[in-house]
Amino acid sequence: MSAIATPQTATTTWNIDPAHSAAEFKVKHMMISNVKGQFAKVTGALTLDEVELGNSRIEALIEAASIETRDAQRDAHLKSADFFHVEKFPALSFKSTGIKIVKDGELAVEGDLTIRGVTRKAVFAVEGPTPPAKDPWGNTRIAVAATTKINRKDFGLTWNAALETGGILVGEEVTIALDVQFIRA
Repeated sequence: MSAIATPQTATTTWNIDPAHSAAEFKVKHMMISNVKGQFAKVTGALTLDEVELGNSRIEALIEAASIETRDAQRDAHLKSADFFHVEKFPALSFKSTGIKIVKDGELAVEGDLTIRGVTRKAVFAVEGPTPPAKDPWGNTRIAVAATTKINRKDFGLTWNAALETGGILVGEEVTIALDVQFIRA
């Protein structure tokens, strides 16, 4: 009589802590400098397979109307139909479809990124997750940092203005940077 070995899994669920997470972006303005902004409302969950990291999954949701660029007039324009059209498309989302270990402590997380109702594949370069740490209230936390670059026109964000001196007002390439802290559910 032989025993069949059952694979051991250590799958845990972690929720994004919105108070300790940031979803930021930067884009060229007038072709000379970057304008940065962030979204204040980020939610989501990570299903972490600690034995087989590649089997982990992440889903995140960003409230489009929570955009902040430190300029009320620009924020209003970004919320309008020219850009995010927040009344019709209230959220940006990401759902992973694959996770690969690039090297120790670095991952490539591929998934479906949806902005303005348009879904495209995106790959985030991810540092982490960090080792778990206990906070003063007894919660266990981990964190990741992730970056990617997208072309905003691929997501229907096509508004622009020509400059008198040549060039355009808003660049097409957008860098997205995420610093996310998770609390174990």
